[in-house]
Amino acid sequence: MKDKIISKANDMFLKLGFKSVTMDDIACEMCISKKTIYKYFSNKEALIEEGTEAIKNQIQNAINDIVAKNYNAIRENFEIRKTFKNMFQSVDQSPAFQLKKHYPEIYAKITEDEFIECRKLFTQNVIKGMAEGLYRSAIDVEAVVQFFYTLMFSINENTLMEKEANILELKALEYHTRAIATAKGIEELEKNLNTNNN
Repeated sequence: MKDKIISKANDMFLKLGFKSVTMDDIACEMCISKKTIYKYFSNKEALIEEGTEAIKNQIQNAINDIVAKNYNAIRENFEIRKTFKNMFQSVDQSPAFQLKKHYPEIYAKITEDEFIECRKLFTQNVIKGMAEGLYRSAIDVEAVVQFFYTLMFSINENTLMEKEANILELKALEYHTRAIATAKGIEELEKNLNTNNN
């Protein structure tokens, strides 16, 4: 039952907003009593915290699946972006923006965890791209990773509408790739832009 509550709550939070959905709304939608929800979660914040943790794990599993397919570094980034877009395509408002605004403590905890995972992922991608000859060999990996991380997370936490965030993320990915790509990498970038630019 707990997992069902988290799943339903996440659907509602993402579609309608973390702030606007009440425990009553979730109970009503599931045809259960509010008391049943409080059996598993002491308050709405506890439900949001566990819900966002579940979303984070879902995203991490999806990313791991993509990395396991061993695409080249540039395509890998585009595949990851496409997965994010598909996961949140029915969402109007950016989840990160909403959390930061209404539940800053939960947002801070999530971003602290994500910071470590994303730095690791971005670092692996840059090193992989350098080995493949898609990224220039003489780049400061740590600085590049920091720039890209800062850019992507700034978009997510400061852009209200998810659709707008998606457009900006694609532009940021292009910007990042052009900054570090070799001539071979630019060719691969153009190919991915042509197939993903929608």
